[in-house]
Amino acid sequence: MFGKKKQVSTIDKDQLELIENAQKRIRQKKRLYIHFVVFLIGAVFLILANTVLGIGKNFTIAGIDWFVYAILAWLFLFAYHFFNVFITNKFMGKDWEKQQLDKLVSQQKERIEKLKQGFLKEETKLAQSQAYNEASGSKPTSEKKKFRELTIIVAAGEDNAIGKDNDLIWHLSDDLKRFKKLTSGHHIIMGRKTFESFPKPLPNRTHIVITRQSDYKVPEGVIVVNNLEDAIDAARKDSQPFIIGGGEIYKQSINLAEKLEMTRVHSTFKNADTFFPEIDDTKWREVSRTTHDADEKHKYAFSFITYLRK
Repeated sequence: MFGKKKQVSTIDKDQLELIENAQKRIRQKKRLYIHFVVFLIGAVFLILANTVLGIGKNFTIAGIDWFVYAILAWLFLFAYHFFNVFITNKFMGKDWEKQQLDKLVSQQKERIEKLKQGFLKEETKLAQSQAYNEASGSKPTSEKKKFRELTIIVAAGEDNAIGKDNDLIWHLSDDLKRFKKLTSGHHIIMGRKTFESFPKPLPNRTHIVITRQSDYKVPEGVIVVNNLEDAIDAARKDSQPFIIGGGEIYKQSINLAEKLEMTRVHSTFKNADTFFPEIDDTKWREVSRTTHDADEKHKYAFSFITYLRK
């Protein structure tokens, strides 16, 4: 950072010097022009004063009228000024200005080349870091912060059934507890029908409802959007927003999510009318699984499975 500041200040100094010298040249030429005009007016006045009005005819120096000396003195000053502007400062002419500009351009090209080299080094380091992260199965910190954990949470049967008539086909106590534990404190994204299946908004969660209805009425605190993209954007400050359904929203988000929290219910449900998309093994890898047998609180056996995108 400090190196960049030093480069900028050096360029500014050179440019300032060029501007100041150009301004100095303009002032000098203006003074020369004014001197020349005043010289002409003064010379004409002295000649008229001497020849027409007779002023100074009786005052001579070495037999020469005084006004001749005055004109010569004025002419000497003019010649000195002319010499000072066009001879002494010749090195500040157009050739000198061109040399200064060429010098500035050359310096800036050198600095740009150094910056390019610096950027190439940084890109190389970044590429190496990315290669390492990919080899180790991890991702850069910046990617982790940007919706790395956009998560789908779903309970589905062996045939991918997830519901009927906008309601669950089963009631699994531990599944509901897990859903509450994972989603508490986060944004939950859902379609309108899923939202309407709740008796009231779930506590300690920010609800984002996707609907095409422009005048859809919701309780205070519930966010309404028109598409999945806007829903994800509305949850951008959440490190792990959850997609919770229904079927159409799952289909739209399956290729966007980085994580899948599934409760796999070990049974099939022929009367279901809503299904979860097939999980592509080439895109998802299973990282954990916990299986529960059926009991007095759970009619069906089930497994909690976590998938991560490959």
